Amino acid sequence: MTTTTAVDPVTVEIIRSALNSSAEDMNATLIRSAYTPIIYECGDCVVALLDAHHQVLGQSAGLPIFLGNLETCTRATEERFGREIWQPGDVWILNDSYLGGTHLNDVTIFGPVFHHDQLIGFTASRAHWIDVGSKDPGGSMDSVNIFQEGLRLGPQKLVAGGEFVREIIDTIATNVRFPYPTTGDMHAMIACIQMGSARLTEIVDRFGLETLEGASTEIFRQTELLEREVVAAIPDGVYTADGVLDNDGIDLETPVPISLRITVAGDTIDFDVTESADQTTGPVNCGVAQAVSALRVGYKLLVSPDVPGNGGSFRTMTTQVREGSVLGAKAPAACQWYFSHLGLLIDMVGRALAPAVPERVAAASHGDSMIVLLAGFDPRVAREYVSLEATLGGWGAWRGSDGESALINNVNGSLKDVPVEVFETRFPFRITSYGMRPDSGGAGQWRGGNGVTREYEALSDCTVSLWFERSKQPAWGLFGGDDAVGPDVVINPGRPDERRLLKANGLRLAQGDVVRCSTGGGGGFGDATKRDPQAVRADIADRFVSPEAALRQYGIGD
Repeated sequence: MTTTTAVDPVTVEIIRSALNSSAEDMNATLIRSAYTPIIYECGDCVVALLDAHHQVLGQSAGLPIFLGNLETCTRATEERFGREIWQPGDVWILNDSYLGGTHLNDVTIFGPVFHHDQLIGFTASRAHWIDVGSKDPGGSMDSVNIFQEGLRLGPQKLVAGGEFVREIIDTIATNVRFPYPTTGDMHAMIACIQMGSARLTEIVDRFGLETLEGASTEIFRQTELLEREVVAAIPDGVYTADGVLDNDGIDLETPVPISLRITVAGDTIDFDVTESADQTTGPVNCGVAQAVSALRVGYKLLVSPDVPGNGGSFRTMTTQVREGSVLGAKAPAACQWYFSHLGLLIDMVGRALAPAVPERVAAASHGDSMIVLLAGFDPRVAREYVSLEATLGGWGAWRGSDGESALINNVNGSLKDVPVEVFETRFPFRITSYGMRPDSGGAGQWRGGNGVTREYEALSDCTVSLWFERSKQPAWGLFGGDDAVGPDVVINPGRPDERRLLKANGLRLAQGDVVRCSTGGGGGFGDATKRDPQAVRADIADRFVSPEAALRQYGIGD
């Protein structure tokens, strides 16, 4: 911002609320208009309003892993084509993993906002498309390069001057397995950014551009000041943490190491992940933009969790990511399941800074999205289907509170699982059981949250693909708290053909086969011997902890 217009505090707060409400209106428009359950039920999407300098004005609740990331797409487009490329009525699309940072299924649609022929900002939305033409329906757990993962789009116009660019729309429809719902979701995203454009111009009409810019400058200043004060209170020093993924999905025996080094100096903080593994053959890589987003999530959880992200966030924070690493992948690295090491990395921020800010940190969460992808032919409606959903798990405890049970991981934020009723209506499966997984959270003075168990029975022949992580390094405890139990997936439990596996691609299931998925819990916090006996007895009564585990871990029976 270049303006120096002073704005009174009341107007600043009105504009702050108006910008955040506008982003929520955008998100509601997208979810109401979407065609696929992964958006309208799960909410696998996020939206943002940006100013003319690509700074966040307002961002909806959504996936934290996209925090401060949508502006990467508008910046990259402007850097490639020049500032003059922005024209009224244009809408752009991008899903390149190395620019946006995520997998190809996460499509970003964005456009400039003009007021009386002046560029005043941008609106952007990102949502998961159920299929983008990968070698397997919905996505592949065993891809080894980006070309197996679907249609890859650099920044290009989807709408030019208010007119649809039929060539690109036809290219998309021709290259995906489900063109009708995919183009439906695309139009929902366009409606979403048009809603944002209308809201932003309404704010300018009401207050004037100079007032909006002055208020935004003040909002950014306040946010930066708050964050610098919190960082300055952290003792100067170098803090480190290390973690591992189970494997890259191809070489199932070799863990993938992730290293984090945090340097605090005064009111600045630097995050360095350059010592992490080189990019892998399997699809656990991500672009630099997503590594930065994950570090921002870890930072924000400790520094300013109650303040919505905006252009003043992260000014005190720097990041170091090595190109060619698993966190800074270069083409043609596979990126389909880019989020596993990001969830690990977010937990590692708390682990590294625990000695410095023990009152702010939590033990690790279950950490991974624990993906179940089902595909096949639905005989009830005589058409093919694909379903993808993340599975809930346990979060870590912290000083003064037990961890929450049955929540989505910290990468996904407000994402939801598909309700049983919706799932059974849309897809040929029966959910035979769904509930808490007792004893999966780590014991401690404050107990880690429990994971869940969800069991699917196939009502027709199909395939299942699985991506479950964090078995070699389940959620760790802090300050004497115990580690949690890791995930477990069983095909046909109790039958002669029973087998266990955490990752699979296109595994064939016959009608009547069962998949039982159990997720990990969160780590405990503090010495278990100090837990309130009444809390232990309440855990037993609530079936969070079994009597046997309570006796073993806490020395307390019924």
